Amino acid sequence: MTTVDEPAGRRLTERGAKTRTRIITAATDLMYTRGVGATTLDDVVAASGVSKSQLYHHFAGKDALVRAVIDHSGKRVIDREREALRRVSSIAGLRRWRDALVRNNAVQHGAYGCALGSLASEVADRDDVARQTLSGLFAEWEGLLADVLGRLQDAGTLPDDAPIDELTTGLMGALQGGYLMAQTAHDVTPMATSIDMALNYIESLSAE
Repeated sequence: MTTVDEPAGRRLTERGAKTRTRIITAATDLMYTRGVGATTLDDVVAASGVSKSQLYHHFAGKDALVRAVIDHSGKRVIDREREALRRVSSIAGLRRWRDALVRNNAVQHGAYGCALGSLASEVADRDDVARQTLSGLFAEWEGLLADVLGRLQDAGTLPDDAPIDELTTGLMGALQGGYLMAQTAHDVTPMATSIDMALNYIESLSAE
C-alpha cells in the first residue's frame, strides 16, 4: 500500500507514511509547547524515535518541517472549529462555543495560546510560504464564523444590513487577542472578557 507524500511529490510506503506522521506529530507538540525557535531537529528526532537520516528523508530541513506542522495544526484546528460551529444558529450557541474554547484553554491556565496564532507570531515574518498558509487557515476559520452570523441574519436575529464581514473580523480579533492575553497572564479571564465584548456587540445589533 502506498500513499502520496504531497509536499515532495513522492509516493510513500505505508511504513514511510507512518514515520512521516510520527515526525510531524512530535514536532507539532514540541513547537506548540516550546515554540518553533526553541525546537531543534535533534529534539524532534528524540521525541519521535526516528533517526536523523529518516527525518531528512522526509524533510529537507526545519523550514519544510515547520510548514508540515502548520498543515497538521491547521487541519486539527479547522476540523475542531467546523464541528463546533456547524450547527450554531443563535447567540446562545455562540456563547456555548465561547465557553468551550475558554474551558479548554483553562486546562493549561492559558499557556501556549492558540496553535495557529503561536505559529504565526514566530514564522509569518520570515517564511512567506508559511505566512500565506496561515493566512488561508485564518480565512477559513473566519469563514466558519461568517457562516454562523449569516445563519443568524437569515433567521432574523441580525438585521439585513449587519456587516457580517466586519463582525467576523472583530470576533476573530477578540478571540486571537484573548488567546495572547491569556497566555501572558496564565489566566483565561482576559480571553473570556474579550470574546464576551465581541459577542455582546453582536447581540446588541439584534435589539436595534
